Amino acid sequence: MLRWMKHLSYVMILLLTGCGILPFTQAPTATFTPQSPTVESTASPTAIYFPSAQPTIIPSTSPTTTPSPFPTVTLLPTMPVSTNPSGTQPASLSGGLLQKVRARGHLLCGVNGELPGFSAKTATSGDYVGFEADFCRVIATAIFGNPKAVEFVPLTTQDRFTAVVQGTVDVLIRNTTWTATRDTGMDDPQFMKIRLDFGPTIFHDGQRFMVRRGTKINGTNLEVSTIAHLMGKRICVIGDTTTEMNLTDQFKARGIEYTPVIGREANEVFANYENGACDAVTSDSSQLVSRRVTFDNPSDHIILEEPISREPLGPVFVENDSQWRDVVSWSIFATIYAEELGVDSTNAGQLIAAPNPDIRRLLGSEGSIGINLGLSNDFALRIIQEVGNYEEIYQRNLGPSTPYNLDRGPNKAWNKGVGGVLSSPPFR
Repeated sequence: MLRWMKHLSYVMILLLTGCGILPFTQAPTATFTPQSPTVESTASPTAIYFPSAQPTIIPSTSPTTTPSPFPTVTLLPTMPVSTNPSGTQPASLSGGLLQKVRARGHLLCGVNGELPGFSAKTATSGDYVGFEADFCRVIATAIFGNPKAVEFVPLTTQDRFTAVVQGTVDVLIRNTTWTATRDTGMDDPQFMKIRLDFGPTIFHDGQRFMVRRGTKINGTNLEVSTIAHLMGKRICVIGDTTTEMNLTDQFKARGIEYTPVIGREANEVFANYENGACDAVTSDSSQLVSRRVTFDNPSDHIILEEPISREPLGPVFVENDSQWRDVVSWSIFATIYAEELGVDSTNAGQLIAAPNPDIRRLLGSEGSIGINLGLSNDFALRIIQEVGNYEEIYQRNLGPSTPYNLDRGPNKAWNKGVGGVLSSPPFR
């Protein structure tokens, strides 16, 4: 029995040692070293494919680091925030259009040039005056502190967008409607696609119709007074524009038959209307009002009250230049925000130290908004003092004291009167 128990003890020791529970001093110590997976050599290299890209070929003997399918992004250094309202110009932020304009010494602004009240040459001095011309001066003042640092470039309907893309102008302010197609991509025979950026709407307009007073509804003795009364009429319109598209779409939807009389430019279209080539002419109401005052007898022509579209008009510029977009946009916002806050050309200088922090930030005596834009910190103050706030610009060019006496309608600050839709993001 003892002999059997002795043999059993040996067996147990051997089993425990083999399981690693007891040390076995006679055996060498085993050291485990992790091994790289074995890569089987192949005659052809391994192809790694990335979505929407050409295959990247990596030989099997190369390190196994997989390249990223995304482009390398270089982060620009953070712009330091300055609270210095001294008005000094900061260094170049990006080398974009702002720097090119500044190096040139003046702004190139595309305008209609033949639209009284909005942009037209004066008979005496030859200077461009009007609502849109003044917004060119707003941007020039923001950059240079000088409303005269602008060259006006008159453009036709057909060449206005090409001028923006080719750099003939830095900004286009020419009764141009912001639409999805113009923003996201227009087909063009030269550039394939033209994509533009738009700034804040400076004029909310709508397309209407003008007829001669006394024009009769077809087959009746009644005078035309509504859009429905234009059934069977000849209508003058500028071709290849949103105006022509609206006319086609709206009259088709309303079942109104008509004969289009198409001209290439506004001068041709309104000449056709005056010469009796058509019974009515259609355009933005602002253009109808502007053109009517140039007729021999303006009171002989009436503008029908019904609009057939909404036309947000504003500045247009090249896409993918964020700094330039900000400069144009916040220069315009400054005029709108100033009206909201009651700041105008007569009191702006005295309100620099106003108790209202919104006014101080607008005028640049607090914060660093101008510096962050790449402008002088008091850029808005200069705009208001040199050109005026939105209300001053509107009244000077289109208000009751002008031949146009164009009601502001929606073109009021949101907090100034019923129906106003103009508003600015806060300067903070």
